[in-house]
Amino acid sequence: MLLVYWLSGLPNLSLVTNKLLTEKLLAMNIETVEGLRIASQKAIRDQFSVVLERTVQELNGIPCIELEEAGTPRQQIMVSRSFGATVTEYGDLAESVSYFATKAAEKLRKDGSAAASVCVYIRTSPFNENEPQYQRSMIVPLGQPSDDTTKLVKAALVGLKAIYRTGYRYKKTGVLLMGLQPQDSVQATLFDDTAKQAKSASMMSVMDSINRKMGKGSMTIAASGIQHRWAMRRERKTPNYTTDWNELPVAW
Repeated sequence: MLLVYWLSGLPNLSLVTNKLLTEKLLAMNIETVEGLRIASQKAIRDQFSVVLERTVQELNGIPCIELEEAGTPRQQIMVSRSFGATVTEYGDLAESVSYFATKAAEKLRKDGSAAASVCVYIRTSPFNENEPQYQRSMIVPLGQPSDDTTKLVKAALVGLKAIYRTGYRYKKTGVLLMGLQPQDSVQATLFDDTAKQAKSASMMSVMDSINRKMGKGSMTIAASGIQHRWAMRRERKTPNYTTDWNELPVAW
């Protein structure tokens, strides 16, 4: 019934709670969302919680549940993945770190923020107990908070170069942007090159615009690579039924 499916989408309700709630509503001959809308609010209040009473009022156009207009700005942005296969070469690690830093920078600009420092970390697999273990991280401060992908990638690679060691089979890397602050509140210094800053802002705006129109990753920096031999295995990934026309199921 329509009501059953609608209730399953309500927040903060477990499956067990949904089932009990549905059974009680059906016992009151309330089988659809419309039936809930026209139900007696007094009866709903007597039989159920104040949450459902407010839901009935919302269905009747009476605002009861306030919506957050904007979320709390993030203090950090983390992008990391475990590899589909272990890697040993610096080049593969550098590619993955550049890719993750690029993704983190996109999120940063979407939030309208700038980062003051970049933390990069690498590690081997803790599940391979018979192999040498190694994990290390390093924080690289920026001269000035920035949302420029090229600067963030450069800082991440500086950190990676300092902590990378040969002789290990690496399974995971990650990039953490720290010290976030609103981009429009970044304090200017006497050494700012306004022309370079304007060029940087323009380049990032063009990159984001192209990726929005043409799809994620359509335009990126060369350091993030294209082969991604370290990428996660995706053979068992659920198809993108709702976002990709090419993955829609076909009925014959």
